[in-house]
Amino acid sequence: MIRPAVIISLVMSMGTVQAAESFTHEALPIFQKHCYECHADGAKKGQIVLDEFSSLEAMQAQPELWAKVLKNVRSGLMPPSKEPRLAPEEMSKLVDWLKRVPLKLDAARPDPGRVTLHRLNRGEYRNTIRDLMGIDFRTDEEFPADDTGYGFDTIADVLSTSPLLMEKYLMAAETIVAQAVPLESRTVAMQNLNAGKFTVNGEVREKEGLRFLSFYDPHEVTGKLQVKQDGTYRLTLDARVRGSFAYDPGRAKAEFKLDDQSQWQEELKWQDGKSVNVVREVKLTAGEHAMKLTLEPLLGKDQKPKENPGDGPANVDLHFAGVILEGPLEPEFAIHPANYDRFFPRPEIPADPAERRAYASEILRRMTTLAFRRPVDEPTVERLVKLAEASGPKFEYGIARALAAVLSSPRFLFRMEETLPEADPQAHPMLDEYALASRLSYFLWSTMPDRELFQLAEKGELRRNLFAQVQRMLRDGKSQEFVENFAGQWLQTRDVMSVSIDARIVQARDAGTEKEMRARVDRFKQIQREIDQAEKAHDDAKIEALKAERQVMRDMFGAKRIEFSEELRRAMRKESEMWFRYLLREDRSVLELIETDRTFLNEVLASHYGIPDVKGGDMRLVDLPPESVRGGILTMGTTLAVTSNPTRTSPVKRGLFILDNILGTPPPPPPPDIPALEASEKTADGHEPSLRETLAKHREAPLCFSCHNRMDPLGLALENFNAMGLWRDQEKGAPIPVLPGQLATGEAFADIRDLKHILVTERRQDFYRCLTEKLFTYSLGRGPEISDISTIDAIVEKLESSSGKFSTLLMGIIESPAFQQRRRSIP
Repeated sequence: MIRPAVIISLVMSMGTVQAAESFTHEALPIFQKHCYECHADGAKKGQIVLDEFSSLEAMQAQPELWAKVLKNVRSGLMPPSKEPRLAPEEMSKLVDWLKRVPLKLDAARPDPGRVTLHRLNRGEYRNTIRDLMGIDFRTDEEFPADDTGYGFDTIADVLSTSPLLMEKYLMAAETIVAQAVPLESRTVAMQNLNAGKFTVNGEVREKEGLRFLSFYDPHEVTGKLQVKQDGTYRLTLDARVRGSFAYDPGRAKAEFKLDDQSQWQEELKWQDGKSVNVVREVKLTAGEHAMKLTLEPLLGKDQKPKENPGDGPANVDLHFAGVILEGPLEPEFAIHPANYDRFFPRPEIPADPAERRAYASEILRRMTTLAFRRPVDEPTVERLVKLAEASGPKFEYGIARALAAVLSSPRFLFRMEETLPEADPQAHPMLDEYALASRLSYFLWSTMPDRELFQLAEKGELRRNLFAQVQRMLRDGKSQEFVENFAGQWLQTRDVMSVSIDARIVQARDAGTEKEMRARVDRFKQIQREIDQAEKAHDDAKIEALKAERQVMRDMFGAKRIEFSEELRRAMRKESEMWFRYLLREDRSVLELIETDRTFLNEVLASHYGIPDVKGGDMRLVDLPPESVRGGILTMGTTLAVTSNPTRTSPVKRGLFILDNILGTPPPPPPPDIPALEASEKTADGHEPSLRETLAKHREAPLCFSCHNRMDPLGLALENFNAMGLWRDQEKGAPIPVLPGQLATGEAFADIRDLKHILVTERRQDFYRCLTEKLFTYSLGRGPEISDISTIDAIVEKLESSSGKFSTLLMGIIESPAFQQRRRSIP
């Protein structure tokens, strides 16, 4: 126990009687009973000391310490599970004191926290250009990847702007304007009839695009043109000859007809890449016109070169892309080009200079207001009009030059925010409604506000209609961006498409044949090298023998093996994202993210999971069989794959995923120079231990015990799922033992189903708080701060009272001071 003299000294130095009394009556008895044995009177377990403060000011000067105390106490990590737990009234009293006194949190006037100027990230830039300019600009190809912070690429502090990136923005503005802004007011109408709209040999295959017509088979490709008015038209047949690397003697006679009139005939032969662009000008009347492309082989199939299994098939065919129809070509039938009305709403450009100037001002004011996401000032409009006029006599070109300047402006590249006037100089000002509209649209859509949000902001009515607008935005297809960008990063579903998983080794490890598999892989690589050497030596006999052996090994590799294919990965990603979207749009409980008896499946994924009676490629909502271990994000293929290593499971990664993304209590980073688990996978007697045994050995190290004791039981609860997310009963040929686990907070569980149930019952408030902090971080573009504790606590309380409804979480964040206000500037 702490010495009485120290207690009196601390109490007398607290500064005020009220503070002293709160410490004496609220905090001190709890600290003495539960904390001081390890953290006071000379003891400093975990380098935390609670009795060395000389004054109230000294105590409040270490908010990070008290925030850590609050987090550990509330999450149940402290006191340790073997020690007496805090009674509910003790917990409530201590939490209230920690927030009120050492952390100085004022629930009546919460601090909205700091805000860093937020640059548009790659996804936001791409979506904003799409909605503003009407084109898809591939930012993933043109810009470097954005840095991430706190697990998200929306964090303003890490969205830096280098000189190189600024140069890319300037180049991008020129490219975007060149693609988006038409420089001619009139153009010829055009129809692009791709190959998918044609019938091939009587078969309709609308979902297919390109057609590959072999020179060794007869083909008849038919289609129809719909012409609205009489006139002269330009017809272009788009095709090319495609041949393999090796010469192929195949030849065919090709003919293209329009309304049974031959427009082109030619004998085609092997000539890889030869363009067959047939352009004809024809007179057409309004109505339907028939097209036909025929291909007649001039060589029999018996003369086709034989396929070489080692080098691939020899072939030659016609690559048919479709037909392009332009017209009528007469000047009086010219129309506005695509995208023209987006920039130039009037049918004609005024001839009078004053009217042209007024029209330019109208266009640039409207487009710049949209680009800057708030009304633009008149001096800026004037400068842009002068730039447009100085760019030459052509009106459209001048507008394009001015818009390039707009897209290069910091007011477009960064989300500038303004606030409303505040009568109380001590109050934190509210964001104006244009800034609120931008926060809302980039949160839920990752793009600029649409017309309705702009109009409400202009009228000052957005705040009064927030709930209705959020519901509208969630129903909009653009809310898929929120699903993919938030859930895709929080749950790491983005990573499943690229995560490295060696399906052969994973399954061989489960079966206990990993050594043999690795030996076969090494031999296969050796055969490849020997074939190269034999080809250089022109040893045909050896080449044939090696190729035969290679084919045998290929057959062995392909036998009884499940591929971790792109189709399967895509289905896994869709499952996670569609489940998140379903709960979001149906306003169900966020607890169903963890425990549920339904999920989204198609035939490929259902087969992978061993769930019967799901047919077809479309994902649909499926009721899981009774007692299924599936259901919820922890047992979805995405989570299981992205938390695995290429050749085996990783209970450490899986345990860390649960601690970080579900419970919100991640352990500190591992100390340096810790050997990899693989280094412990062999004992002196040659025994190859299971992963469970290896982890148990790893935990014997004093540096490793604390963190692994928290992570490993959680990860091992998922050990019956291999690195591909398949259920398994054995590892290395030996049965996987069913052993109980225990959370660091003391709750015991028998298996993954027990663990999921504990997470949504005893530890549900930990999940509410963790999910709130993650979404809070994503929406604001900054990490959670001490000043946010009261706001997050208030949202958690509302989630508790609403049984975790998704709308409670979303509206709690959107209506919070951190989302609606800015921290006041201190003179």
